[in-house]
Amino acid sequence: MAAQHEVVIIGGGNAGVSLAGRLERYGVKDVAVIEPKDHHFFQPLFSHIAGGRAQATEAVRSQESVMPKGVTWIRDAAADVDTDTNTVTLASGSTVSYGQLVVCPGLQYDWDAVPGLAEAVHSQHGASHYEFDLAPKAWTLLSGLTSGTAVFTMPAGPIKCGGASQKPMYLACDYWREKGVLDNIRVVMVQPYPTVFGVPEIDRELDRKIAEYGIELRTNSELVAVDSPSQKATIRDITTGTEENLHYDVLNAVPPQSAPDWLKATDLPAAGDEGGFVEVDRQTLRHIRFHNVWSLGDAAGTTNSKSGGALRKQTMVLAKNLVAARKGKPLPAKYNGYSVCPFTVSRDTVVFAEFDDRYRPMPTIPRVPTWNESKLSWVVDRDIFPQIYWNLILKGRA
Repeated sequence: MAAQHEVVIIGGGNAGVSLAGRLERYGVKDVAVIEPKDHHFFQPLFSHIAGGRAQATEAVRSQESVMPKGVTWIRDAAADVDTDTNTVTLASGSTVSYGQLVVCPGLQYDWDAVPGLAEAVHSQHGASHYEFDLAPKAWTLLSGLTSGTAVFTMPAGPIKCGGASQKPMYLACDYWREKGVLDNIRVVMVQPYPTVFGVPEIDRELDRKIAEYGIELRTNSELVAVDSPSQKATIRDITTGTEENLHYDVLNAVPPQSAPDWLKATDLPAAGDEGGFVEVDRQTLRHIRFHNVWSLGDAAGTTNSKSGGALRKQTMVLAKNLVAARKGKPLPAKYNGYSVCPFTVSRDTVVFAEFDDRYRPMPTIPRVPTWNESKLSWVVDRDIFPQIYWNLILKGRA
């Protein structure tokens, strides 16, 4: 007989756990979270680990320790959703029935989308701070470099916190400057968009730091192949189609990303959406066609930049709306497209980018330009946010 729960949440990351905690607080007593992994990660710290400003142990806890009290943890992976029968098929072959379903499995890393990339990040000269196991390696490589070329890449398309691709680069540059070797290192940042980030106020501040460190910024460009034995990265100019082979001594690459393959194969994405993101109303986070299905976080088909700050706002909205929907009431809350990205531009300062889904500034404190480089923002990002995450956000209290 299939297990049955009032609310089933697919994914036990930030989205799934914090939402489960909030729903429990709102009086929803039968909540189950489907999550196969034994460990829970705070990914914003991965950049600090790769930049030598955090230890790996700070970014991980057991999944059991973060699961809210009263929530059922189904230690399995989702493999399919049948919206006709309101069931989730698990990787083990068993099924779970739901009254309300929340889909938030996060993104998958498509390493094979760039030929040679998977091999490169596991080679002697490559790493990626988007993988927990590779973030410490990134710092080992970067801190050990005294001359040569360091290449940092960001892919096109939706990814987890796009600005995070740049953070270890600034941390490394500041470290190299402190050690007196920055002038001996060629630093190349490959960015697929026309500007370094996309918000004019933020671009100006980041461009200033890029000039300060002497970074070569390649806009409208992307990594299309890597030959790790020869330490060669092939970069393509998107506008002209021309390609250049860059020799690197250190490569820190961010993989292309998309919704999980199993999700792409369901009827939850919009027709023609190759990314496989769940088709939801961008304000209420309720599925357009299936009104007992919801989504938030990285796998949701929203237009905002994907980040933990965006997710925190979405969690509040979805929890309130789901509770109202269960009672047959109108949905009371709307997500406003807010997102945030703290750029660690030195070893003790941060550029705090807050913006909406049209890349317009949206500071939490009106008329306060949080995008100015600040030591206070560093304290908030590095010291305060992790404590808020572990102690409040995951419990549905922030």
